[in-house]
Amino acid sequence: MRFLMASATLRRHPARTTLAMLGIAVAAALLLDMVMLATGMSESFRSLLLTRGYQLRVSPKGTLPFDSEATIDGAGAIVRALRANPDIKAVSPSLGATLTISDSRIPSAFTLGLEREVQGDYTLEAGTDITRADSVADVRAAGAPLPRIVVSQTFLTRAGRAVGDTITISSGLDAQLRTAARSSRVVIGGMGRFIYVPGETPVMALDLALLRQLLGPGFRDRMSLAMAESRLSDSASVEAVRAWIATTQPRVTAISTETAIRQVEERLSYFRQLAFVLGAISLGIGFLLVATLVTLSVNERRGEIAVLRAIGTQRLGVLQQVFLEGLMLTTAGIVGGLALGLVTAQWLNGILRDFPGLPSAFDFFVWSPDAGWRALVLLLTSGTLAGLLPAWRAASIPIARALREEAIG
Repeated sequence: MRFLMASATLRRHPARTTLAMLGIAVAAALLLDMVMLATGMSESFRSLLLTRGYQLRVSPKGTLPFDSEATIDGAGAIVRALRANPDIKAVSPSLGATLTISDSRIPSAFTLGLEREVQGDYTLEAGTDITRADSVADVRAAGAPLPRIVVSQTFLTRAGRAVGDTITISSGLDAQLRTAARSSRVVIGGMGRFIYVPGETPVMALDLALLRQLLGPGFRDRMSLAMAESRLSDSASVEAVRAWIATTQPRVTAISTETAIRQVEERLSYFRQLAFVLGAISLGIGFLLVATLVTLSVNERRGEIAVLRAIGTQRLGVLQQVFLEGLMLTTAGIVGGLALGLVTAQWLNGILRDFPGLPSAFDFFVWSPDAGWRALVLLLTSGTLAGLLPAWRAASIPIARALREEAIG
């Protein structure tokens, strides 16, 4: 009965009720999006780092992975030491460089030298994977099969090439003589989605040994980064491996996933602060909308409420009816806000993902069931409580005075 009466009261002014519901829906959508932004970046970055299972990054001393052009010398000994540790399941060394492409629409491309069996930098989407070439001399030998490389979709589009084409890559280019110190013919064997490279960057992946040969003697035992996977995935085990690397390999910096997330959060703290501020504003908007509408409804029905009290309706009954109006209004707005919030989050995420320099797999807005539902329940509680004051005022209306004012008015 109370539910029917509260519903009838809200339907009495359909335009006003609809506008209030839309306002609450917008507030709910804003709150949901801000919660997704505040929690989504951390979750997205964690998922990004753990895409291939590697929980540790070994980079040059004092730097973040690929934060500079610094490389690690004596890479072979470091990788062998890591692989000899029984607590480490796999190690993936990589070397980054820029190589010249002499027969395509783009003059150069960022290049990753990897070991195919343990690489964790891309997922193959079409064609075949990279192949090993022991040296540039082997590639140049008569009848030797050309090594295959994997490139990104951006590379294919901007270079005007396709899977199966043959290109020439080189390093040590002399700008005046237009000659390269070392070069190699390779076949574009496949197309991959590179996890950590910005989507707008054309990128190639080839065998690590071949890239070292192309870069020259100074790079024959260097790497830019090594990723390591602990046999046990719990935080304590990963931290123990990280501490062991830090102790036994003083020339490098070992960074765990948790540490990397903290460092990235420090750089993106502005987004989190903005999300919390806008989320708090949305809560306040929802509270004020419900309080205003319910107060207007109570003021308009003072005489009606007085009549109900006069014929025996208890204060608790009036309190419950007005309280239900706020609950129903907030619930309807939140349902619409949930759908609106998810749609706008996808739209905003698409805009922010196009920001230069971000990995293509990074998301700003990520739906987290716990955080999302907790935020919506908080808004529901806020909106429902907003109806308490007008509900108490309605239950406390002086019966005689309200009836006299109704008769005179």
